[in-house]
Amino acid sequence: MYRLRELMKKRPVFGMTIYTGSPVAVEVAAAYGMDYLFIDAEHTPLEVTDLKNLVLTAQYAGISALVRVAHTDEVEIRKALEMGAEGVIIPHVRTKKEMEYCVRGAKFPPLGRRGYDSDVHAAHYGVGEFDASKYIEESNAEQLVMPMAEDFEFMENIDEILAVPGVSAISFGPADFALSKNIRKFYKLDEPEVDAALTEILTKCAARNIDVMVPCLTPTYENAKNLVDRGAKMLTIGHDIMYMARTMDALKNDVMDKFK
Repeated sequence: MYRLRELMKKRPVFGMTIYTGSPVAVEVAAAYGMDYLFIDAEHTPLEVTDLKNLVLTAQYAGISALVRVAHTDEVEIRKALEMGAEGVIIPHVRTKKEMEYCVRGAKFPPLGRRGYDSDVHAAHYGVGEFDASKYIEESNAEQLVMPMAEDFEFMENIDEILAVPGVSAISFGPADFALSKNIRKFYKLDEPEVDAALTEILTKCAARNIDVMVPCLTPTYENAKNLVDRGAKMLTIGHDIMYMARTMDALKNDVMDKFK
């Protein structure tokens, strides 16, 4: 059922963010060979039913679904995983205590205190030859818990946060990290303080065998190779609105404007 961890043992993985909530975008991304989806429920009006439809579509299409939940809420984290997401991305984790709370909601004992119920999609509703212990062990081993490093407080507490058992990967958010320091450069990974933070994350995560996700919003081979060479294992190379806008720009410039 879960495939992303196995893929990452072999090569870097590539994904795109879903803002529109469109299952069509999910299927198109899968058809073009994307490995994962970064489904955003923090900055969109997506609710549980919408997320469920996107996750089920992703499973049908053969692409891994990661859900960025709205905030550090134990129940919201559990629901995303119970509907079958391969992982949760948790925004604005700033302290060890917040990280521990997230793991508590995402992992079953002994790692956390996630509530158990077999009547959920991730457990195949407990039908057939269901094995509760296997379900718990597989969930703990395969479903990713990914805090976002997008605040200067995360960097101040990075050693304590990375030491929390159950942290699977770190998602670097350069725009909010820069903004937290009142730097208006957003996705400029070459901005010195942003670059320094990314270097520290990559170095310290490598020492702990923790994977790192980084946005590559100028998705060229050169930029992607640079990030992979530095140690990033998960590259988010754009989002559905961006690609639709680029296509519309081309249509406007190359076709429509020529008739005006």
